[in-house]
Amino acid sequence: MFNFFNNTPPVVKNLLIINVLAYLAMVMLAPQGIDLSNYFGLHFWKSQGFYPHQLVSYMFFHSFSITHLFFNMFAVWMFGRVLEGVWGSKRFLIYYMITGIGAGIIQLLVIYIRMIPLYNQISPDDISYIVENGYQLLQEGKNFSDPIAGQFNLMLNVTTVGASGSVFGILLAFGMLFPNTELMLLFPPIPIKAKWFVLGYGAIELYSGMANNPGDNVAHFAHLGGMLFGFFLIKYWQKNSNHFY
Repeated sequence: MFNFFNNTPPVVKNLLIINVLAYLAMVMLAPQGIDLSNYFGLHFWKSQGFYPHQLVSYMFFHSFSITHLFFNMFAVWMFGRVLEGVWGSKRFLIYYMITGIGAGIIQLLVIYIRMIPLYNQISPDDISYIVENGYQLLQEGKNFSDPIAGQFNLMLNVTTVGASGSVFGILLAFGMLFPNTELMLLFPPIPIKAKWFVLGYGAIELYSGMANNPGDNVAHFAHLGGMLFGFFLIKYWQKNSNHFY
């Protein structure tokens, strides 16, 4: 265990610690009726549960599924330590935060776009009522009986958590900096170059996001947002730095 931490660069190490501590806090406080995702998870800007700090805090909290945390942190450790070794701790942290915040912004914009058709099906008075009362209704485990109002309320007050936006930014950066490095897939267990892995993963996320499956609770466009912001940030650094790898 000590060798693991000693061989892990400081930013990646601290990101792992913070995310694990946040997860443990969520698990321990949940039985007392305290859901930290209500305070630190990202809410739509018109939701009663929205606070500006959530654009940062949401990326350090995860769902109660341990697999959500594990796979995100495994990716941060596996690929992030390589990037931190190449870029240095300061640049890596800047990249991690910008891709995470960018992913959150894209997620909010996608929610807004998907809510537009519903605005035409609900009266202004009803929209005002949903905005003022919908968040508390969901906190009580309830929702509006009208299907359109209920759907609007869910979209308005959906909570986004997880480091996946930054993780996808990290994957994009690794694929751009080390495009021909071979990665071994788990399913199926075959080697694949990093550039094809990143392109394939991005295509899957785009397809899944466009499919808009109501039962899919994954923020696919947030993942793509992390990759998008990461791409432009890397291109900016490449253009303005004489020593960028």
